[in-house]
Amino acid sequence: MTQGTGTRERVRSLLLALGPSTTAVLSEQLGLSPAAVRKHLDALLADGTVTTREQPVRGLRGRGRPARCYALTDAGHAGGPAAYDELAVGALRFLAEAGGTEAVERFAQTRVAELEARYADRMAATDPAERPAALADALSADGYAATTDAHGAGVQLCQHHCPVQHVAEQFPQLCDAETAALGRLLDVHVQRLATIAHGDGVCTLHIPATTSTTGTTGTTSSPGSTDVRTKA
Repeated sequence: MTQGTGTRERVRSLLLALGPSTTAVLSEQLGLSPAAVRKHLDALLADGTVTTREQPVRGLRGRGRPARCYALTDAGHAGGPAAYDELAVGALRFLAEAGGTEAVERFAQTRVAELEARYADRMAATDPAERPAALADALSADGYAATTDAHGAGVQLCQHHCPVQHVAEQFPQLCDAETAALGRLLDVHVQRLATIAHGDGVCTLHIPATTSTTGTTGTTSSPGSTDVRTKA
């Protein structure tokens, strides 16, 4: 990935997290000049990832042109062309027919192992109470638009974007492997409450406040909830 492409992906991810935003807001969040941000926005406009609209004005409108807002199109939210999803689904369907569901599970575990390996040192060096926020930051940097929210006796980790949404709709093993990996990174029992792939608005993971129980692996389902627990 080139530097320009990487910055463009950061712009797209920020629009996903913030919603419609002006160049000034994006510039401040990214630490780039407005001119640099506009350059990447022009490229995203050209490939159909974003569109423009006027910024809503409350009360009386002043003089001058209203600020222009940039927002993701449907293609921008999907994160890629439908042809890629169709190819991925076809490949996993072939794998399932040739090697059974266990082959799909092994593929899902292998796919998420790279993410887990990249995050492992950072999570291990982070105080257990701060790990949910640190994990959300790491996931957001990878385009998941993740946030955390205190909820009852614990924290909810919400992923507002799923890069494999359409594939996971048919192969929930991808969600299961990811949930298990997140639990291992957090070093606690976790509970998947919702997934975008199953029609929910956001992927939601409940992280209990206690950190006395360690290690996790398992499966998930939605609707409903599932504990992810350790295998000795």
